Amino acid sequence: MSATISDNSVKWTKINLRSSELAEDIKLSDNSEKKVFKKKPNWLRVKLPTGENFRDLRKLVDKHKLHTICESGNCPNMGECWGAGTATFMILGNICTRSCGFCAVSTGKPQPVNWSEPERVAESVKLMNVKHCVITSVDRDDLEDGGVSMWLNTINAVRRLSPDTTLETLIPDFKGQQDLIKKIAIIHPEVVSHNMETVQRLTRHVRIQAKYDRSLFVLDTLKKEGVKRTKSGIMLGLGETNEEVINSMKDLRKVNVDILTLGQYLQPTKKHIPVDRFVTPDEFKALKTEGLKMGFKYVESGPLVRSSYHAEKHLF
Repeated sequence: MSATISDNSVKWTKINLRSSELAEDIKLSDNSEKKVFKKKPNWLRVKLPTGENFRDLRKLVDKHKLHTICESGNCPNMGECWGAGTATFMILGNICTRSCGFCAVSTGKPQPVNWSEPERVAESVKLMNVKHCVITSVDRDDLEDGGVSMWLNTINAVRRLSPDTTLETLIPDFKGQQDLIKKIAIIHPEVVSHNMETVQRLTRHVRIQAKYDRSLFVLDTLKKEGVKRTKSGIMLGLGETNEEVINSMKDLRKVNVDILTLGQYLQPTKKHIPVDRFVTPDEFKALKTEGLKMGFKYVESGPLVRSSYHAEKHLF
């Protein structure tokens, strides 16, 4: 997965963002069949990344062919995060063994593990002068250890080359294998995150190979093994009710999750689960208020919020 976005891709992004200003449904023709796609409301407009610091980082990333999921995922918050010294890196390749209905990452048979990847990530972090590094990965159910050895090698490599950089690890569920989850906890990243992604009723539809209770078990194990800050995220707009969101938030507090992110689900392609509705900014604000009342220490809640948004602020 290349980190470089070509000029054509940048232009496409501008067009896509500007065309999303109107909040209305449109009909598009696809192989003579009519399909309905929801246009994005104006509160989903974003400013394109600017600023000298961002431009310098882009040049550095392009020159050294560095890979950040910030770029490959066209994250709307990339400029803001990079300006704050935060970047997200994906390890273990770019092919996932799972086929979640919301995710744009390719599904299939992954390539063999590249054992030089930890050093490349660590060198990228150092070159970019990243202050807070978020590491995530595809699911690797094909590997006996779920890829946890690569996780440990990457964390150690980043710490060796950039000892002052803080770390957040956004981990898969490792099929609920407690011994693997414990290995992440023992190495003590500053934040360990595992996303619920959706409410209990929709989990099988949205995350076909995942289990709601298993994800809660992962988060519970991390906290019981001494992780200081645990974190999880839920996407809204998939067909959930407000009551279901509140119940999932309560479930997360029962396992002592500290940090919660709530953001709008956006359909990556026509093959993915369609957006059920666009949640309003006021609804996100109300959920943030409710989350803080429940005892979450930090709640990021808004239409453009993604898992690593404002990640550097979660080091309470």
